[in-house]
Amino acid sequence: MADVRVTYDKTVDAAYVHFTEPQSRVKSARMYSCDPEDADATINLDFDEHGRLIGIEVLAASSKLPEYLLRSAERLDIEGA
Repeated sequence: MADVRVTYDKTVDAAYVHFTEPQSRVKSARMYSCDPEDADATINLDFDEHGRLIGIEVLAASSKLPEYLLRSAERLDIEGA
């Protein structure tokens, strides 16, 4: 099973699930926002210039993602992270 990189910024309660190689610098060419009313959250899907899904951003992440996933995520809100 492949490792998936997850980053989390607690100050804005946003997580990002990366589907690219850790050392790659793939830029998002298109973003599709999903705002399901019943989920009370925003989920953004990022695609590269070839239409491949490169990442998922989850806002209000602490109420939408499993706690274990956020605990193990790379923290962006901590100095030196």
